[in-house]
Amino acid sequence: MGAVAAIGERTRVAGLALAGVVVLVAERPEEVRRAWAELPEGAELVILTPDAARAGGRELAEGARPLTVVMPP
Repeated sequence: MGAVAAIGERTRVAGLALAGVVVLVAERPEEVRRAWAELPEGAELVILTPDAARAGGRELAEGARPLTVVMPP
């Protein structure tokens, strides 16, 4: 299996690093878009916080890969 990454606010994603998730902290919309562009090669799953999903907009929703999921609020 490829890498799992998480994008979002530090308080919501930091703990996922303990499970081996690549954590990309993004507090503002431009940081979310930058983190998405810098996903590790081979990332197959991206976990987004609700705020990150809203900030990413169409760019995150357009592609079929990697698979994305949004954390519950």
